[in-house]
Amino acid sequence: MRTLLLLFCLSFSAYGQQQTAIYNIIDSVSAERIKKDIKILADFGTRHTLSDTVSETRGIGAARRWIKKEFEMISEDCNGCLDVFNQKNFIKKGDNDRIIKDVWVVNVVAIQRGTKYPNQYIIMSGDIDSRVSDPNNYTSDSPGANDNASGMAGTIEAARVLSKYKFKSSIIYVGLSGEEQGLYGGKGLAEYAKAQQWEIIGILNNDMIGNIKGVDGVIDNRSFRIFSEPVPPTETEQKRLMRRFYGGEVDGISRQLARYVHKTVKSYMPEMNPMMVYRLDRFGRGGHHRPFNDVGFAGIRIMEAHENYTQQHQDIRIENGITYGDTFEHVNFEYAKKLTAVNAINLANLATAPPAPKTVSIGGIIEASAKLKWNSVEDAKGYKIYWRETTSPTWDHSKYVENTTEFTLKGIVIDNFYFGVASVDENGFESVVTFPNDIIR
Repeated sequence: MRTLLLLFCLSFSAYGQQQTAIYNIIDSVSAERIKKDIKILADFGTRHTLSDTVSETRGIGAARRWIKKEFEMISEDCNGCLDVFNQKNFIKKGDNDRIIKDVWVVNVVAIQRGTKYPNQYIIMSGDIDSRVSDPNNYTSDSPGANDNASGMAGTIEAARVLSKYKFKSSIIYVGLSGEEQGLYGGKGLAEYAKAQQWEIIGILNNDMIGNIKGVDGVIDNRSFRIFSEPVPPTETEQKRLMRRFYGGEVDGISRQLARYVHKTVKSYMPEMNPMMVYRLDRFGRGGHHRPFNDVGFAGIRIMEAHENYTQQHQDIRIENGITYGDTFEHVNFEYAKKLTAVNAINLANLATAPPAPKTVSIGGIIEASAKLKWNSVEDAKGYKIYWRETTSPTWDHSKYVENTTEFTLKGIVIDNFYFGVASVDENGFESVVTFPNDIIR
């Protein structure tokens, strides 16, 4: 009895320490630092992909050098814990109608190496570049305060906060360029990740996280959207056929990442309203998570719930009494702080959790129970079996098991639910859920 009580106390203590660390991360995010960074980025005048790269005060060159310097200063404060470098690709004039001259698309990357799984990465990104009404106008003032200095500032702030901790997996903080010209920065980094054989847990793409007043007049400083595609575009024909018979139309790797973020926010920031949106991005539009999706990585977009189109991709002007332009005074810094904290706690959880099971098999056809088997995961104390009704957006039921890699959910009919398995470490940190990818025959 005393042994059981001791084990319970140790487990409870570890779980309490986990919660304390996450809440400390939330409290450490600074609206004032985010505000300062957005102002600096906006004051570069324009950060258009094709803008000046020589000036120290104007253009994308000055902006990316400042971002790199900020990452390097953060690294100095944590005894060199960040590996900071530029990753770049040369894009030739005419590659598309928004590339009107040859250009180097330069991403600024900062990697915080994991202590146990250094080749496993979770990425937070913001976009460096900005634009006005004409996507090819690279000389006019384009402060891009919300789109997307807010996401870039949030990424830098997350690095400041999380660099004070150590994690099992690696975290990448990155400023991506070339978004407005055709998602070139994301394409370049995704290809680089493939070439380096990085194991990507997922990318949290932050694009516009600072506006709370929508063009429709709605003011909301708690809701935000999580965009995710249903299944990877790289899935094989065999997997597509399996989905037709076994289900999983809304259970791809990006959708599981979205559910993970939703659950983490509901657990630690219950005042927030995360909205899972079942599509790749806004209607007919795109963001920098898409290039990662295109090559088979999980990726989601985190952004404000209510957009104001008079402040997006607009020349700075007053027209018919309406002030147009993506300028500094329109950004809500407390809201940007909240969405930065959303990212930070998910990065921390994912980088601390054990790897997700790679293979999950399921069976139970014409039976009264569902059977699951999965591969053993290093560093997993146990596993959490999740299930939900097929129409539910979230994992609503769970069963924790230890010392096994298979389990039968008695009385749970396989036909009526979807299932998944997550790895859990000794402190309660969970991996992303793995949806069944094999059949027990």
